[in-house]
Amino acid sequence: MTPRIDLHVESDRRIKPRHCVTEHVKRITVPYAYLTPTLTLLAVLMAAPILMVVWYSFQSGAITDKNPHFVGLDNYFDILTDPKFHTALANTAWFVATSVVAHMIIGLAFAMLLNASCLSAVTKTFFRTLFVLPWLLTVAIIAILWRLILNPNGVANALLSGLGLVEPHKEWLADPHLALAAIIFINIWAGYPFFMISILAGLQGIPADLYEAAEVDGAGPLRRFWSITLPQLKPIIISMALLDTIWTSQQFALIWMTTGGGPLNKTEMLSTYTYKLAFAEYAFSSASTSAAIILVLSMVLAFFYVQSQRTKD
Repeated sequence: MTPRIDLHVESDRRIKPRHCVTEHVKRITVPYAYLTPTLTLLAVLMAAPILMVVWYSFQSGAITDKNPHFVGLDNYFDILTDPKFHTALANTAWFVATSVVAHMIIGLAFAMLLNASCLSAVTKTFFRTLFVLPWLLTVAIIAILWRLILNPNGVANALLSGLGLVEPHKEWLADPHLALAAIIFINIWAGYPFFMISILAGLQGIPADLYEAAEVDGAGPLRRFWSITLPQLKPIIISMALLDTIWTSQQFALIWMTTGGGPLNKTEMLSTYTYKLAFAEYAFSSASTSAAIILVLSMVLAFFYVQSQRTKD
């Protein structure tokens, strides 16, 4: 007797491998299809301009000349040996280091104050609103506000000269010896709330049992701070410090609207130095070179930030 062959089973066996391949291809391609609009925008708005700037940095007379020519690393040599670039780099390093350290210390102090159990809920709410106000203002408002306060006829001079601490009509933003310290102070005032809010959230996440156990063991407030508070806040502090370093190193609007990089280049930063090369001297090749150097420095900072996040995870 001839065995009966089920044609449907044989057909399913032949179709199944093709069906599996199709499903596998879909699983791979569908996520990329969803990401295509975002990737396209990133390529058009970020990747393409960055590549253009890097290409301009290897040319002479980019944009301004009809026939720019390739010069290799000559632009990088000129920028790295430019005394103004050294001044801008030193000012930026001092501006960033001082601001980040001050943000961390002031933010930690205010966060611990707002987390204190001895304060009532109403008092905490009032001071939280008061301390976070600088973070709610835009850079333009902050710059205008402090230019009015530090004006020779402003509030700061009226109070300090009345106390005999400074001479009347002091030029805070126009004095070569005080301008950098003044914009550092303004940046600290504007940026500490970000640290304060983040650290306050971290403090509220520390279990109270740790402090109770340490207090039972006889640990004082200072010992509890060094042994419990700081270790628990360490991941947050490191992440915030790296982020703040990246953001502060790219600060432009505040400096441009207060001192413009002056007087006598005393507040010149890498951002204002690059801007002046491009839009004051129209040296777009040199400006592109400076921008490429800043990009490399930012990428180094971003690498350390990503590494810190991986370590925390």
